Amino acid sequence: MRYSDVIGQNDIKDFLQRQLLEKRVPHAQLFTGPEGSGKLPMALAYASALLCQHPVGGEACGQCQACRMVERWVHPDLHFVFPVVKPKSGSEAVSDTYLTQWREQLTNNVYFNRQTWYKRMGVENQQPIISVKESESILEKLSLKSSQGGYKVMLVWLPELMNEPTANKLLKILEEPPAETAFLLVSDEPERLLPTILSRTQRVEFRPLSEQELMQALVSRNALQEDDAKLVAHLSGGSYVAACRQLQIDEDRALFFDMFVLLMRLSYMRKIKDMYEWANRVSEWGRERQKQFLDYCQRLVRENFICNFQQPELNYMSRQEADFAVRFARFINERNVIGIMNELSAARRDIGQNVNPRMVFFDFALKMIVLLIQ
Repeated sequence: MRYSDVIGQNDIKDFLQRQLLEKRVPHAQLFTGPEGSGKLPMALAYASALLCQHPVGGEACGQCQACRMVERWVHPDLHFVFPVVKPKSGSEAVSDTYLTQWREQLTNNVYFNRQTWYKRMGVENQQPIISVKESESILEKLSLKSSQGGYKVMLVWLPELMNEPTANKLLKILEEPPAETAFLLVSDEPERLLPTILSRTQRVEFRPLSEQELMQALVSRNALQEDDAKLVAHLSGGSYVAACRQLQIDEDRALFFDMFVLLMRLSYMRKIKDMYEWANRVSEWGRERQKQFLDYCQRLVRENFICNFQQPELNYMSRQEADFAVRFARFINERNVIGIMNELSAARRDIGQNVNPRMVFFDFALKMIVLLIQ
């Protein structure tokens, strides 16, 4: 894992490389910033550089035995802590219980969020934590000498999910850190950490990725055409995790477009029976897919409203969506756009609260009859 594997954040790369070159490695650093900005990949690249036997310019060489072990996530001096749940059978779990799944996830994609990790563990409906037993495991690992004679790295992902006893034990370790040990805390919500932990770490703030950085990454890593990459980058809010999720949604984009167009036509023509059949079709989808469809509808409504202002540089639509907007945009105006967006938000909330989806979508369809003629 090298800095070239991390998207953007060049100022942070330079800062971390200088630390190594000047031999000023803090005992604990806190990487914070929005989801998908590259905190975990950067921490992994930094850990690789710390453990490398022949670093070049403050970066891992990528060739030595240590780098090859890090590449497989099996370096004996690289330790991971992350939220887990207790298995169905057995005692309280620690990170090592799920180490195989963790390595699989890192090998598959180092850009991921907690939902992806929970799915990897197969515990989407449970609440993983970092338990007090984990702090005992940390102490045990740090009591051992470095197997390679250099740094020991303890990477803690989502430390805000520690319970209070665990956080207090970690604080004690940070107050009296073992020699040549580097703690890397990677947090989405640093405000949930104990103030005393915050005060004992050097904070490194990550910014959202720019649309240009995301677009370049999508072209080079995901083999997207530039126009498609530009659209996905715009929709991803500075997050490569969101961009990857958007690519998965793109598989449904054609269906979502057809169902949106169909509803608008049926509502305009007031074909109630056909609208009920439309609601039946959408109600058969899974709830996550239904929420993604409603998100798509909100985006298309917003883009059609903007289209009325004749500012094409502000619009981000596919060719098919843009062709439809030529005829449809005039129906989305200042009199109804807020009402439509509010109804879509309410429908999404209801789906998330397990309200009958047939009722939710038919109710929304009926309201569109009134809203479209305003």
